[in-house]
Amino acid sequence: MSGAAGTRKLAIGVAGLGRAFTLMLPTLQQDERIRLVAAADPRREARETFAAEFGARTYATVEEFCADREVEVVYVATPHQMHAQHACVAARAGKHLLVEKPMAITLAECEAMIAAARASKVHLVVGHSHSFDAPCARARELIAGGQFGRLGAVTALNFTDFMYRPRRPEELVTAQGGGVVFSQGAHQIDVIRLLGGGRLKSVRAATGRWDPARPSEGAYSALLTFEDGAFATAVYSGYGHFDSDEFCGWISEAGLSKDRSRHGAARKALQDMAAGNEAARKAAHNYGGSAWRPPAPGATRLHQHFGLMLASCARADLRVLPEGVMICGDFDVTLDKVPVRPVPRAEVIDELYDAIVHGGAPLHSGEWALATLEVCLAILGSAEEQREIMLERQVELID
Repeated sequence: MSGAAGTRKLAIGVAGLGRAFTLMLPTLQQDERIRLVAAADPRREARETFAAEFGARTYATVEEFCADREVEVVYVATPHQMHAQHACVAARAGKHLLVEKPMAITLAECEAMIAAARASKVHLVVGHSHSFDAPCARARELIAGGQFGRLGAVTALNFTDFMYRPRRPEELVTAQGGGVVFSQGAHQIDVIRLLGGGRLKSVRAATGRWDPARPSEGAYSALLTFEDGAFATAVYSGYGHFDSDEFCGWISEAGLSKDRSRHGAARKALQDMAAGNEAARKAAHNYGGSAWRPPAPGATRLHQHFGLMLASCARADLRVLPEGVMICGDFDVTLDKVPVRPVPRAEVIDELYDAIVHGGAPLHSGEWALATLEVCLAILGSAEEQREIMLERQVELID
């Protein structure tokens, strides 16, 4: 839980002041175990805003930034294809690592990051992914407890407007980490692996590229099998038609109430945008940009979520909700409510803090994140090769 007065604070520096940083910003601002001391970003306006807001040093390059001796932890929030390079630079400089999902875009890059962290004896935690969400953790506790019998299947489904949010060009290039499999599959697969205990065996998948103007995968459907015989169905579409937040009481992925009247807003904004202005619009809405607005304080908040998520055990179906876990048993339905903590995504800091300060073993380690990426790459490979892909780098969840 968030620290009290006198708690040791981690001196965190941020590499990349883009979209991922804006989503973690409330956590980094509010958690008493954190002190923001530096940042790196190529955008001058972002550096100036960060320096003014936090009284911290800023740098134009990650290499300069990692030479800052006060930085104890580097939060790597640069674009996907840069994670490995920047994490290795930070590790070699003796900095602990908090790396955004996906960990990287190749298994070789993940291996290099893990090796760099081991060589420098620094900790590596990968997140935020939605497997940090407290209702997901509670569902895993209920499954592992055994009172509902053996887990047989996981059903995961999420429909969003992901493909029509403003993008930089490389975000629509699969080879550079673009499309929904890297960005969104990393969430969904992480939760499935958490619920099922980690060790998937195989993947059979299909993907969709249905809009020539957005030439990367915008949808996928995958059948995943676990080593113990359980299986999972993972479905995602980012094409902005059906909105699966309907299944979660119109609570958004961020845990906030959603305005249903804004259906199609992302697609409409993109349609109205002048040609070539998409990346500029994204930059303007990112931290420090001309259209940047900080999160509204005091909004009513439930837990974050990642669409419909249902774990089917022998004697109950467990549904992960923004309020907690709905237990649909043989004869009754109950809601196991999970309290909402004052600081959003505090669970990420829990793991990071426990590893650095207390020497704990993080669940979301480099090895865990590599195994999730292996599944994401298998989804792409299975769709392309039209065959089942056997997995080789899976790791077991230690409950």
